[in-house]
Amino acid sequence: MKIIDTHCHLYAEEFTGDIDAVVARAVNAGVDTFYLPGIDSNSIGAMLALEERFPGQCKAMMGLHPCYVKENYQAELAIVRQWLEQRRFAAVGEIGLDFYWDKTFTAEQHDAFRTQVEWSLEFDLPIVIHTRNAMQETINVVKAYTRRGVRGIFHCFSGSRESAEQIIAAGFYLGIGGVLTYKNAGLPEALAGIDVAHLVLETDSPYLAPLPFRGKRNESSYLVHIIDKLAAVKGMPVAELAAITTANAQKIFGGY
Repeated sequence: MKIIDTHCHLYAEEFTGDIDAVVARAVNAGVDTFYLPGIDSNSIGAMLALEERFPGQCKAMMGLHPCYVKENYQAELAIVRQWLEQRRFAAVGEIGLDFYWDKTFTAEQHDAFRTQVEWSLEFDLPIVIHTRNAMQETINVVKAYTRRGVRGIFHCFSGSRESAEQIIAAGFYLGIGGVLTYKNAGLPEALAGIDVAHLVLETDSPYLAPLPFRGKRNESSYLVHIIDKLAAVKGMPVAELAAITTANAQKIFGGY
């Protein structure tokens, strides 16, 4: 069985002491490909170093996370642009809108999001979207670009059935992670009737560990708990679900 972790921050400081063991455990669990989302300029060095350390397994994205859109966001975007011009990345991400903690830079987040969507089209890359307390606003931005061929993943999807249907109609995939395993999360109900052809798997490590590890450091090997839960929700064999979600990930990332 092969499964792909489409979203994990394995370059984070939480993994500094045991990253080799973390990757080894994941590979033993059937996870052999790890997509690394960009956050801001401070994270690029560690992310690219991890990609170099595990060539062919760790694959970097490039983008400015909405929570890091501050007064200097134009300078941060310029760095993203420079990297996109230098080499190929798996995606532009993670990008989007986040109004959970702070709405001070709402206008700047919208500008950064749209700018990076434009770049994804220019460089023919998918986008990986982060959205929190801004689901419909994020979907509306994406809808403005669907006719131009924007594509990608709504990472860490935890929205409603209505939101899922809008996202799928826009041609995007839903990234399913540890939230699926949480009691009262409502995600199993939201995914009822949603074809697995529209789903990919992720951990968002080191965050959002699935049960029974909730509250602890997440890691890519825990993806097996997420796929087990999703298989139960969808009433299908784990191996079949693994094959479908892996093919979905390979399709959206173009085999990168």
